[in-house]
Amino acid sequence: MKSLAGRIGLSRSATAERVARLEKAGVIRGYRADIGQLEEGQIEAFLLVTLKRTPSLGVLDRLAGFSSVRRVFSVSGQLDLVVEVKVASINALNELRNEVAQLDNVEDLTTSIVLRRDIERS
Repeated sequence: MKSLAGRIGLSRSATAERVARLEKAGVIRGYRADIGQLEEGQIEAFLLVTLKRTPSLGVLDRLAGFSSVRRVFSVSGQLDLVVEVKVASINALNELRNEVAQLDNVEDLTTSIVLRRDIERS
């Protein structure tokens, strides 16, 4: 908001009020992440997997066979697996996602692309 306010010559509060009015009127209908050009091999994502039944050793075996899969976490709650992947391109991510979604015991799959790492500890 600060940079927008500076560009249009208004205070932050006045800018925030105008943006809120534009959102309410439907002029601004949403926002998107513009991740720009990423270097090859730099797209990291999480595949959030819901299985039809657990445990599913077959799915784990198949995931282990994908070179782009870095780590797989079995988790509690609505999801069953969180799969950390690193791929060369959005197309490669889409291909991997399609292959994982078609595995026998996979019921649902959501993909979350990592935009940045804010905190990382070893």
